[in-house]
Amino acid sequence: MKKGPESGRKIIARNKKARFKFHIMHTYEAGLVLEGWEVKSLREGSAQITEAYARFRGGEVFLIGATFDRYDKGGYAVQDTNRPRKLLLHKREIRQLRAATDEKGCTLVPLSLYFSRGLAKIELAVVKGKKLHDKRQDIRKRDAKREVDRELRRKNKRK
Repeated sequence: MKKGPESGRKIIARNKKARFKFHIMHTYEAGLVLEGWEVKSLREGSAQITEAYARFRGGEVFLIGATFDRYDKGGYAVQDTNRPRKLLLHKREIRQLRAATDEKGCTLVPLSLYFSRGLAKIELAVVKGKKLHDKRQDIRKRDAKREVDRELRRKNKRK
């Protein structure tokens, strides 16, 4: 029995900066084409997607800038930790992503990297950059929420 949208997922990496820097318009789930050492490295939980983005090449989508750490027990195989990785999406989804990114200021950014039922997946988002005043407004909202939570905890302790 499932308990929510994230049940059965083992999250490896999150892009926390993306939620602060961008307005998230749409999200998609995509598979990754990986080499053996990359899967083993991900199972150890070592990947970084904060500076990553996705690009179109010849009707396909590639993840660029994602760094998977070297697998220590990898042997003699050449391990390129920063190579472009192909994303597995349906043609309809690729067309939707292409149309969304043709809009001015929109780009594709990974939000999280995880295993779902043993397969490596990435949550990809169509995003638009925030202006400085939007970021400041988000910070003010977060601070106000933190203050309210602090006061509620303080009042609950006194009882």
